[in-house]
Amino acid sequence: MNTIENTLNDVLNGDKLFLLAGPCAVENEEITMRTAEYLKKITDKLNIPFVFKSSYRKANRTNASSFTGIGDDKALKLLGKVRDTFDVPTVTDIHESKEAEIAAEYVDVLQIPAFLFRQTDLLQAAAKTGKVVNIKKGQFAAAESMKFAAQKVVDMSNNQVILTERGNMFGYGDMIVDYRNLVWMKEMGFPVVMDCTHSLQQPNNGSGVTGGLPHLIEPLAKAAVSVGVDGLFIETHPDPSSALSDGANMLPLQKIEDLLKKLLRLKSAI
Repeated sequence: MNTIENTLNDVLNGDKLFLLAGPCAVENEEITMRTAEYLKKITDKLNIPFVFKSSYRKANRTNASSFTGIGDDKALKLLGKVRDTFDVPTVTDIHESKEAEIAAEYVDVLQIPAFLFRQTDLLQAAAKTGKVVNIKKGQFAAAESMKFAAQKVVDMSNNQVILTERGNMFGYGDMIVDYRNLVWMKEMGFPVVMDCTHSLQQPNNGSGVTGGLPHLIEPLAKAAVSVGVDGLFIETHPDPSSALSDGANMLPLQKIEDLLKKLLRLKSAI
């Protein structure tokens, strides 16, 4: 098996803490390749299975004037370049059924956004590609709802499913994480990921631009590791203040290595 196959096997069946990480969106080639190279180097050094994440298109922006992408074809080809250059699996969001087959040509994991996790046709289209399907739990949903979403994929003869916790809405502009959800989703028999980025969003703040609390990524991740989560989802960027999408949520790239070392020590201790 090649490195990509080994990594996906570790993600789906292994006992190593794995990482899904990268910029929120594909902004340009320089940022994409620079971030992927850095993350690949760090995760290889720490022996962490790594999947590069970046959205080729942002279809769920609050404000119509917000950045949505550099063009589908250009962004997907950059994800393919990351895959081929660094021999790492890649993951991106899809929002409509027709996108599944298109994106599957360039990525190894198709991600179902939280708002869309109940969309049967979208889940089935993703499953039919034979790719790994990462389903993000809706901000409005209980953990038990995820077994039905996962079953829609399994029923299409694809058992390569990951479940991701991303917090629940608290009032109108905040998120909270119920760590019982991680335990309950693990009981469903699929790898479970903690989205340490979007669980700290501060949405609907009146400006049309989502805020965030990235300084809380570390304690959120530590808590998730302490209850036995399989993987972590962290959006990161060389300079979040200049990011074109969700910069307020992202962890500065240079802080990733120190965080991962702490998390590995914690995992080893428990």
